[in-house]
Formats: sequence, structure tokens, C-alpha cells
Amino acid sequence: MPISPQPLTEEAAASPPRTDIAVGDAPEPRRWWVLIVIAIAQLMVVLDVTIVNIAMPSAQRDLGFSDGNRQWIVTAYALAFGSLLLLGGRLADLFGRKIVFLVGIAGFAGASAMAGAAPNFEILVTGRVLQGIFGALLAPAALAVLNVTFTSDKDRARAFGVFGAIGGAGGAFGLLLGGLLTEHLSWRWTLYVNLVFAVVAFIGGLVLMRKGAPAVRPRLDLPGTVLGSAGLFGLVYGFANAETYDWSSPMTWGSLTAAVVLLAAFAWWQTRATHPLLPLRVLADRTRGASFIVMAIASAGLFGVSLFLTYYLQASLGFTPVKTGLAFLPMMGSLMVLAQLSISVLLPRIGPKVLVPLGLLLSAAGLALLTALDLNSSYAAGVLPGLLLIGSGIGLSLPPAMSLSIHGISDEDAGVGSATVNTMQQVGGAIGTALLNTLAASAATAYLVGRKPTPATLAQAQLNSYSTAYWWSAGLFVAGAVIAALMFRKGRPESSEHSGPVVHM
Repeated sequence: MPISPQPLTEEAAASPPRTDIAVGDAPEPRRWWVLIVIAIAQLMVVLDVTIVNIAMPSAQRDLGFSDGNRQWIVTAYALAFGSLLLLGGRLADLFGRKIVFLVGIAGFAGASAMAGAAPNFEILVTGRVLQGIFGALLAPAALAVLNVTFTSDKDRARAFGVFGAIGGAGGAFGLLLGGLLTEHLSWRWTLYVNLVFAVVAFIGGLVLMRKGAPAVRPRLDLPGTVLGSAGLFGLVYGFANAETYDWSSPMTWGSLTAAVVLLAAFAWWQTRATHPLLPLRVLADRTRGASFIVMAIASAGLFGVSLFLTYYLQASLGFTPVKTGLAFLPMMGSLMVLAQLSISVLLPRIGPKVLVPLGLLLSAAGLALLTALDLNSSYAAGVLPGLLLIGSGIGLSLPPAMSLSIHGISDEDAGVGSATVNTMQQVGGAIGTALLNTLAASAATAYLVGRKPTPATLAQAQLNSYSTAYWWSAGLFVAGAVIAALMFRKGRPESSEHSGPVVHM
């Protein structure tokens, strides 16, 4: 049922209309081509999280950096990306989604080329930091363009189904592509490949996306930017350090304490700033709040699959990097099929209150199956059923949650709303990595107490650590299901079609 236009706030009413959105009931004629461009850009960003992991051993041998330093290849990207997403989203709202998208694409490509050609560890880490910075511009701008390009419920459902499927399956595809490039070319090509995606996405964005930005731009919230970015930096940095240092280390708890203080100050300031970096009306909606929480928790739990199952397949079953990537393809297939079904057919009929918890519980069941894996398990009988359940559950839950996370958001907040979605995923993933790695390492250590460290015992200790990670990941999905069942409203989501900008307070 169409939503009646709601009264605009005084500030919104005074703002001139944007020209980079489709106005009225007429759909954007090039919207499906725009979706292809956005999908390519999203795939590039998502791939970069996992494709580098496959190449890490080769890069370490080539550049000669230590085991203690190798975490920074991943952490440097996560720190810059996670801490600057809100700023990137607001810049997209202020200066136009198209220009921010194009700057993000070009900068990401340049940083990838720099990292791929790195002669030493320091240049490689610098390139990864720059990738994170430009990724923080690109990711929220891409989702904001998607939100304002598809204005009808039917088209938006299909678009978000594709976008959500890429977000969920891109990591597994990165494992496959990373294995192919590392085995047959060089680890450097796991970074150079971004140039291919970037060229296509840049040309497509330049030709297809609408220009435009507010005629009168409000000033950027500099105090909010500093507080929010520093708080998110401390949060990601603290959990990243937990992988290397003990939880009792000042490097860990000090960063996390500072992050809590800074984020509390950021929230306080947002209630007083004239032009806040993250307007609290973005978070106040119950449906969006539920979606944000679900995406953070599911992103944390999903690392139990992409990280530990990769180790199991290679270290325990002896899979090559390419074979490991191929092993994840069934999960990708079930995810993409169920993503389209969930957002196009099931969400409009039964609503998120049933659909999202059902998907999360299905993924939890798949993870529970993986806990039974041992050194003699086969892929077909042991690994595949769990992967199919996990992929199906993610396809049922995350695309609807992503769609509803910016459902009904005002057009002037589309960029920062999209950035909040990406922030939840990034912070959730960082927390999940640190938490699950720590729990897994503790489980392996506890298993070896009182046992002779023979090769068989060490192998069994690793299996025990993987099983522990799977159980905790399953627990995170169950917790997400409970929260989704409690927070999402009953019934079908309201129609998002409207004839002009609508401000939801």
C-alpha cells in the first residue's frame, strides 16, 4: 500500500531537491545497467576482504615479513574502511553520490596497483590503508545510488536481492579467484585484478549515473567526524589486537575502553549538532535498528565459515587454494537463489519477523553440522550439507535485512544510512574474527593440556578449535534470530513507493 507523504521537517523543507534521484512514479530507464555497475563495484570491495587471505603465504615469502606483522595486511584495510564509512556516507549526501562513487573507484584502483607493485612490507600496508580509505567512499555511495535509483517495490526487491547475494557470496568467490590467481600467476594479481573491475565500474558510473548534489550544502560535522571515526578506529583496533595480544593487554582493553568513551561522546554530540554526521533519526526506526543489529551479528558469525572452514579444508583435508574456493561454490549458489526468492517473493508475503529469524536459524543448523567434521570426513557427506544450509539461511536473512536497513529513509540521509549498513558489517566482522580466533586458540590450548604433542594430537587440537568456532558462530546466529523475532514488526513491510522525498522521523 503506498505511503502517504509525511510532513517535512523545517530543515528538509528548506533544502532544494536533489537532482541525482528519480523523482515521481516514472522509473529510471537505465536502472538495470546502473545495478550492474554497482554490483561490480560491490564485488570488488567484498572480494578484497578474502582474496588477499589466500595470497598471504606467498606474499610473506616474497616480501619476507614476520608472522607477527602479517595480520596488518588485513587489519590496515579494516581500520581505515571501518572507521571512515560514516564520513564517506555523509560526503556522498553532501557532494553527490556519483562524484563520490567515481572518486572511490579511481582511488581504490590506484591503491590496489600500489599494493600489488609493493617492493616491501611498508608499501604493501600503505596501499592497504589507502584501499580502506577509498573503499569507505565507494561502499556507501554505491548502496545510496541503489536506494534512490530503484523506487518501485518490485524493482527494488530484485535489485536488493542481487546486491545482497553479492555481499554474501563475494567472500567465497574471493577464495576461488584468489586461489586461481595465486597458483597460476602471482599473489600480486590478487590486487591487480581490482583494476579490471574498477575500469568497468568507473566507465559505467560515468556514463549511466545521474549527476547532482544539493544546491545549498550544509557544513560537515567536523567534531562528529573526529569522534565517530576515532571511536570506530579504536573499536576495530582493539578487537584486531585481541588476535595477537591477550584480552588483558592494555593494547586491547585500552583501545576498547577509549572506543566506548569516544562513541558515547559521538552519540551525545549528534543530539546537539546542527548538521550531524549520523542523524539519530536514521537509527531511531525500529525496523532499521533491527536490521542493523542482525547484519552486525550475522557478519560476526559468518566468519566461522569463511575463515575456519578454509583452514579445515586446506590443513586437515589437504585441499589446494583453488579446490578450497570450488568447495564454497555450492554455498554461493544456494545463497544467490534463496536471496532472490526471499526478497522478491517471501518478504512481501510473510514479512521479516518470520523470514529473517528462520534464515538465521537455518544457518545456525548448518554450522552445528560442521562441528561433527573430523580428519576422515568427506566433502560430499560432511562439508556440503552444512554449506548448503548456511548459504540458504544467509540468502533468506541478509538480503531482506539489508533492504530494510535503508527502507523508508529520507533521500538526504541515503548516503549516511548506507554507510551505517556497511559499518555494521565491518565492525561485526572485526569483532567476530577476534572473538572466534581467541576462543578457537583457547580450545586448542586446553585440548593439549596433559597430552603429548604428537602430529595426531596437534591435528585433533585444531579440529577441536574449529568445532568451538562453529558452535560459537551458531550461537551468534541464534542470538540474531531471537533479536530479529523480538524487534521486527509483524506483517509485511510497507510499500516504499512515493512521489517525492519523504522524511521519516
